[in-house]
Amino acid sequence: MLHLLAGGATNQQIAEQLVIALATAKKHVANILSKLGAENCVQAIARARERDLL
Repeated sequence: MLHLLAGGATNQQIAEQLVIALATAKKHVANILSKLGAENCVQAIARARERDLL
């Protein structure tokens, strides 16, 4: 999911690609932001790169 975010995918595109509900995709994205201590996807991607997660 983090790779999809880094690729610029929207929540809807993530849901479609992973064959999950949009609400589920949104919850996963929110969990990722929380775990990385990020306020938005751009910040989450930067922090993931800093931690060699991407």
